[in-house]
Amino acid sequence: MRNLKIALSVTAFLMTGFTPIAQAFDKEKLLGSFFSIVMIRGYNPDGSLAYGSGVIVAQNKVLTNCHIFRQTKEPWISRGEDSFTIASIQADRYHDLCLITADSLPFPPAVIGSVNDMKKGEEIVAIGHSSASPAPITSFGALKAAYPFEGANIIRSTARFAMGASGSGLFDGQGRLIGINTFKTPGRNAYFYALPVEWLASLEKQPAETQYPIDGKTFWEEDDANKPLFMQMAEPEIQEEWPRLLGIAQKWIKKEPNNTEAWFELGVAQEHSDQKTDAEQSYRHALMLSQGNIDAMFRLGVMAAEKGNIAEVQAMKVAIGNIDPDTAEEFNTAITCDEKCKKRR
Repeated sequence: MRNLKIALSVTAFLMTGFTPIAQAFDKEKLLGSFFSIVMIRGYNPDGSLAYGSGVIVAQNKVLTNCHIFRQTKEPWISRGEDSFTIASIQADRYHDLCLITADSLPFPPAVIGSVNDMKKGEEIVAIGHSSASPAPITSFGALKAAYPFEGANIIRSTARFAMGASGSGLFDGQGRLIGINTFKTPGRNAYFYALPVEWLASLEKQPAETQYPIDGKTFWEEDDANKPLFMQMAEPEIQEEWPRLLGIAQKWIKKEPNNTEAWFELGVAQEHSDQKTDAEQSYRHALMLSQGNIDAMFRLGVMAAEKGNIAEVQAMKVAIGNIDPDTAEEFNTAITCDEKCKKRR
């Protein structure tokens, strides 16, 4: 029965997950990623069941978030109807990563990759037990940004995840693990963040623990003023509070003058504050710092269309299309709308 359930889950995964973007992913390799996902469970003090997700990263080793262990005293790993005992946990509370050592976990690990090898706009997939689904759920999206922090890059993507997917895997198109899905901003237009798999190297040096719960404040739970600047900018951007975003972006480029994302956010704030000349300069600076900054290309292309600079519009269209055909279609729609809107005016 357990094998039948797994087979049905895989069939659904292949039929629903790959239909719209089949050419962008390696199905066979991504299927291996699907089998590296496990569920982590435990009972809360009130008797309710707590749950999260994890990714097998080595023999009998599961990488997940520490915050899923804050309530339960007796956590365990499950796959379908099977349960596996947790022998110990190595914890990096501030970075919210825990490495579980399990007893006799008979599943292959995920292949490890890196967001450092990717460009903005590349397609990715999150796989985890959102909403406590017994079978892993896939969520496709794109890489929006990689923010340098504590020696690696925090990943922002459009691959959505829900409660229960904390500790789940974020994979590239070749099925390689690049991050652990961890937190998101509030609201319908939420930003989704994953922790870098590169932090695993330092996590492996932490002492083994066998006492639960595991508590401790994480960097993403700090007061707003103490959060990283890439997190501080999220709310004003979502809420379209442009003066506030402008102030944060100016602080950001002063602190990190070589950060392409900081310059892009400055451009966004300037463009929406009718400082278009300054915005164009900021976008060009962002593109100078990273030639793969597809968002900067997009805005420069739209601004070129507004000025009737056909040569730059075509150059940006080609550059965007070489990275992500879907974004290229959005760009075509944006500049077409702009031309129609000009005719209406």
